[in-house]
Amino acid sequence: MTGYDTLHMGRSSIDLYSNDIGAPFEQITSFAAYVGGSPLNISVGAHRLGLNTALLTALGVDPVGDFILDFLKREGVETQFIPRKPGRRTSAVILGIEPPDKFPLVYYRDNCADNALDIDDVLASPLTQCKVFQFAGTNLSVEPSRSATFFAAERARAAGVKVVLDVDFRPNQWHDVRAFGVQIRAILRCVDIVIGTEDEINAALMDEAGQMSLTHSQVSDTHVQGDTERAIAAILAMGPEALLLKTGSRGSRIYLKNGDVIEAPGYPVEVYNILGAGDAFGGGFLYGYVNGWGWKKSARLGNACGAIVVTKHGCANFMPTLAEVEAFVSTRGGLE
Repeated sequence: MTGYDTLHMGRSSIDLYSNDIGAPFEQITSFAAYVGGSPLNISVGAHRLGLNTALLTALGVDPVGDFILDFLKREGVETQFIPRKPGRRTSAVILGIEPPDKFPLVYYRDNCADNALDIDDVLASPLTQCKVFQFAGTNLSVEPSRSATFFAAERARAAGVKVVLDVDFRPNQWHDVRAFGVQIRAILRCVDIVIGTEDEINAALMDEAGQMSLTHSQVSDTHVQGDTERAIAAILAMGPEALLLKTGSRGSRIYLKNGDVIEAPGYPVEVYNILGAGDAFGGGFLYGYVNGWGWKKSARLGNACGAIVVTKHGCANFMPTLAEVEAFVSTRGGLE
């Protein structure tokens, strides 16, 4: 079986983006059809930069699934491990764009195909022939994708494949948001790198009362202040070697298990649409990571990719190439 740089597992969808920029959602008159879903977006972003990427999602036997497959094949992302699930539908997302800070989105994921990913689908994938296995936290919201993802993370870790979790917290995809933290904490023992926003990191450590669930032993050896930093220390104590905190226009920050914190400044731009910026960051970071660039430069590449995508209409369809990133950073201090 051919080896790949990265394998990405989780949700996929057709994304309908409002063409009426600034219009309230109820006044939208038309949409542009793109593709989406966090692991799909990251696979496309990393591939456009130059990685050999494969995607493990699932599609319904429907025209929407055909739409997504056609896009991925034209992009060059490996699709041969994507099963079609009879009786299931390919998911959809409808998105409004009201800059600078309102971007409403509605998910249509009832009976969706990617939630039906199972252990056999994992076994049929090139999981152990990859350098990196990346998955989304939303995978853990329902069965059988939950068990399949745990199985994949364990199998990847045993094979020496680096395991990357994009926290991907979508509250409305969980029957109980408290279950989100339970599942994330349970899988951290199999994870090498965590990527998330401040809200996502905090949500992963919330207990049943909505308070930060931290033990004294998880924070006693740290010198950090504030709930988010304490949550990061607790997450690193559960197994991962690094946590990448996405901080928007400020860039990102890398927290290492040994206590080091690395700042990776961002590239401020005028925001057109924030949706997908985090996935662009993921694709950029993984390109640098696989190529041995080191934490800061890899994160800086991720920051640049995110900055480019926030100026665009959609997400996967607008991921930058390495040449485009190099041109972008050439007048903004480079990547170092």
